[in-house]
Amino acid sequence: MTDAELAAHLADVAGKILIQVRTSGMFEGKSLGTAGDQTANQFLVHALRHQRPDDGLLSEESKDTDERLSKSRVWIVDPVDGTREYGEERTDWAVHVALCVDGKPEVGAVALPGLDVVLRSDAPTATPAAAAKPRMVVSRTRPAKEAVAVAEAIGAELIGMGSAGAKAMAVVRGEAEIYLHTGGQYEWDSAAPVAVALAHGLHASRVDGSALVYNQANTYMPDLLICRPEWTERVLAEVAKLED
Repeated sequence: MTDAELAAHLADVAGKILIQVRTSGMFEGKSLGTAGDQTANQFLVHALRHQRPDDGLLSEESKDTDERLSKSRVWIVDPVDGTREYGEERTDWAVHVALCVDGKPEVGAVALPGLDVVLRSDAPTATPAAAAKPRMVVSRTRPAKEAVAVAEAIGAELIGMGSAGAKAMAVVRGEAEIYLHTGGQYEWDSAAPVAVALAHGLHASRVDGSALVYNQANTYMPDLLICRPEWTERVLAEVAKLED
């Protein structure tokens, strides 16, 4: 398999495993999220170490080490992005599998198992036409004040949604124009979504317009902007005004 084929296959299979864990009837509440996270993580980690033994690996659910920092090629995975939504049997959760090369998200796949969809960097689909009134996806439980302020400034409709991957893929799928996040994330939250978004011709950066760089010693990433190119300058300008 190519790297892209591997990423898509792993995301798809991990998603199907998660659905099986959930429908098994063996878990409920927080224990379901824990079981799903750990089961999917075991599959992804073992598969990647077997298929790409020389590459580095960073997963939300595995203990991080310094070994990956010396690697040019590093896989970054999130077995369940949106554990709460997964446990609540919603569709706005995802599985992320990305390959970053020299800090850049070159390959990515995002599975949306609740929708039986896998979006991938090597098979971009045509993005539907933009809505006349921009739509901005934000956290359904705690929308960031900066995103709310920018939405008001540009006249955007706010759409509450669960996981980071689901929000990013909403832009890829033409269900929204803008995903602006300022509440802090980690590398595994955005590596695969950014790879997929870039492959679909979307803009992806920090909210100051600088590049997103992965495989860092500190995996925390403060902010993220994924949007249609026609909205990039306006959104970045509005964010800059908030910081003045």
